[in-house]
Amino acid sequence: MQFRASHILVKDKALAMKIAQEAKEGSNFATLARKYSTCPSKSKGGDLGWFGPGQMVPAFENAVKKLSYNKISDPVKTQFGFHIIKKTGIKE
Repeated sequence: MQFRASHILVKDKALAMKIAQEAKEGSNFATLARKYSTCPSKSKGGDLGWFGPGQMVPAFENAVKKLSYNKISDPVKTQFGFHIIKKTGIKE
């Protein structure tokens, strides 16, 4: 099973909550990623491309597995900070 996702990475939980709310209310995810994310993927609108099991840290991978296609997560904490994740693809 492979997944494709975009994310926005920030250090502050309150900011992560604010961004997640904006994204869920319809703000453009890629625009939010370019504006707020601290990850180099921000230049691609947060797109992380395709990845399989074990390629992402467990908390991130588990959150992506649980998300429905094109849905946006609540902030997910990892050792890197807080991620807002949008699942953009899945293939067997």
